[in-house]
Amino acid sequence: MPKLGLISLGCAKNLVDSEHMLSLMRDAGWEITEDMSEADVGVVNTCGFIEAAKTEAIETILETAQYKQTGSMKGLVVTGCLVQRYADEMRSELPEIDVLCGTGSYDNIVDAANAALKGQQAAYMADMTAAALDGGRSRLTPSYTAYFKIAEGCSNTCAYCIIPKLRGRYRSREMASLLEEARALSDAGVKELIVIAQDITKYGMDLPEHKRLLPELLRELCKMDFTWIRLHYLYPDQITDELIDVIAEEPKIVKYLDIPLQHVSKRILRAMHRPGDGAEFTALIEDMRRRIPGLVLRTSLIVGLPGETDDEFAELCEFLQNAAIERVGVFEYSPEEGTRGAAMPDQVPEEVKLERTQRLIDLTEQLGFAAAERHVGERVRVIIDGVEEGPDGAEFIGHAWFQAPDSDGVVHIESGDLAVGDVVTCNLVDSFTYDLVGELVDDEEGTR
Repeated sequence: MPKLGLISLGCAKNLVDSEHMLSLMRDAGWEITEDMSEADVGVVNTCGFIEAAKTEAIETILETAQYKQTGSMKGLVVTGCLVQRYADEMRSELPEIDVLCGTGSYDNIVDAANAALKGQQAAYMADMTAAALDGGRSRLTPSYTAYFKIAEGCSNTCAYCIIPKLRGRYRSREMASLLEEARALSDAGVKELIVIAQDITKYGMDLPEHKRLLPELLRELCKMDFTWIRLHYLYPDQITDELIDVIAEEPKIVKYLDIPLQHVSKRILRAMHRPGDGAEFTALIEDMRRRIPGLVLRTSLIVGLPGETDDEFAELCEFLQNAAIERVGVFEYSPEEGTRGAAMPDQVPEEVKLERTQRLIDLTEQLGFAAAERHVGERVRVIIDGVEEGPDGAEFIGHAWFQAPDSDGVVHIESGDLAVGDVVTCNLVDSFTYDLVGELVDDEEGTR
């Protein structure tokens, strides 16, 4: 039985693709190994979104290829977004790669691996929209957490973004298929279901019903045995009153929402080909905080789009301060080839982008630290993620409802007879940076 090792880079949506590929490989009789030195075939599932991701992918490819000399590896398969974007260049400039597999060809992974095992050169580059949306999964997340991808691709035309050219148009999965998968995850003991897509608020708009089906889907998911249902990502112009009501009314839906704003200057947003402005975002946030008590928000912001002035950057900082958004991802604008943004005039100098990025990061850290401190005194449920060696010995590490896995701070618990995946109740007694300290309690009354 041949062995396959896989490295998954990039976002959670890419991770789900890796899980599908592993399932196909297992069904084909391959053994999966975490030790790449033992693998007969290596697979690297790449991200190609921005320059840093491209660099990481190429470095990982070269590192993995070394196992052809130092390990058992007979062939290397590279798949994912970088392949979809640069297949020709990779074929000519990276001879270490044996087989390429684009984002429309994940179902060909068995053929790709078999070709690599035989030392053959091949490329599988089907149309992006031909990729199967459903299929089995060999999950790479902890047993108690699962990502739940409800759609593929994106039909937006944001000037800075290459994703539509890497993933194709927006394609929703059928409701029946989603519910079948969700029931299987619930039956398998998943406690935290993380609903993901490039934009989950558009779910259903491309289906025959041609309506927003996310509220209906969420109500059905809430009937299952999940502890938490977490939502990533909701575009601000697509958030409806019905969706807000569902989030507010369903206790299983975590009151933590990831809403990518990208900027607040109306002129910059129109240059990005995005709707809205600071006033509209302020009104939306105020309405949501009023209707969803205790709401915690995450957003992403881009600094240094071509033409961004000092005043527009100051407007962004002022908005962030006033809105008190608890979690913020700050990204320095990267002029990606193939996007409209790369050809725009008035590119902001690198040193200016760097300075603005650091100023915004400093501000977001202040907001994040203050947000963590505000949770001190609360009684919350925590999912245990692992054990670490702390200053006073071993301590358990977990996350509360307002902490997305692998994105935000954690809760430290210094004592208790606990296991990974346990859901426990804690009093939050202290905070430092983004993290909190929790003390175990038995009474779950009043917890979230």
